[in-house]
Amino acid sequence: MRKIAVRIDDISPDMDWERFRRFEELLARYRIRPLIGLIPDNLDRTVGSGKAMPEAEYRAWLEEKRREGWLFALHGWHHRYRTKQRGIFPLNPFSEFAGLPFMMQRSMIAKGKEKLARLGAETDIFMAPGHSFDKNTLRALKECGFRYITDGYGDAPYIREELVFLPISLLRSAELKRRSGVSCFVVHTAELTDAELEEYERLFSSQRSRFIDYRRLLRIKPRKRGLFGNTAEYLLALAKGLAGSLSGGGTKGSEAAERTERKERGAGDA
Repeated sequence: MRKIAVRIDDISPDMDWERFRRFEELLARYRIRPLIGLIPDNLDRTVGSGKAMPEAEYRAWLEEKRREGWLFALHGWHHRYRTKQRGIFPLNPFSEFAGLPFMMQRSMIAKGKEKLARLGAETDIFMAPGHSFDKNTLRALKECGFRYITDGYGDAPYIREELVFLPISLLRSAELKRRSGVSCFVVHTAELTDAELEEYERLFSSQRSRFIDYRRLLRIKPRKRGLFGNTAEYLLALAKGLAGSLSGGGTKGSEAAERTERKERGAGDA
């Protein structure tokens, strides 16, 4: 039976906490411990409400989640798209990182990691806004002490550029039909409808044995993967991204092309 972990994107002190709490309650009820992507310095008003949880309260909440077994990932820096580059996992034609000079990317990643450390949320897992990154991003991540990236396609963790990639789902319905391997559902709680929340509850209830704590992915020995696998992944991600942008499907069309590139880059994006 295919095992599935959960990751939640776009966590920041000024996120939609009411909508998040509803999904958090589901996870607690079914004892599923996810990976959450923390935005260190959110400048994306389409993600944040502008009214932030006080830092002391946010720090206490992070500590509570850490004790419960939740894992943290660095989810970019400002969560703002800067380029129109697809990168090497081309689900979306925009990026906070891909296409920027190496030293700029390294600085953004280092500042983000430092900010999370000050909040007591140290991590060596990276979650790219928009799923977009390039080879300079990978080089910068290695120099900043990261070991994992939560992205890519496959049935198990794999090694690329000396980093371990923890794959995400290609299509949720297809993942539920697979009989082996592991994958991860990508969730943006602020964009979940009531119907989608109800569907997740039905899924967790009826197929609880499929769902695993995210940290179990880190215990799986990663496979080595070469040029053929990387090329196949690139083409698959590109095809899915293009199809999603036309249909609104995909990893929800890559989250509906990241909510139409965050209202056409109007607030900050990603």
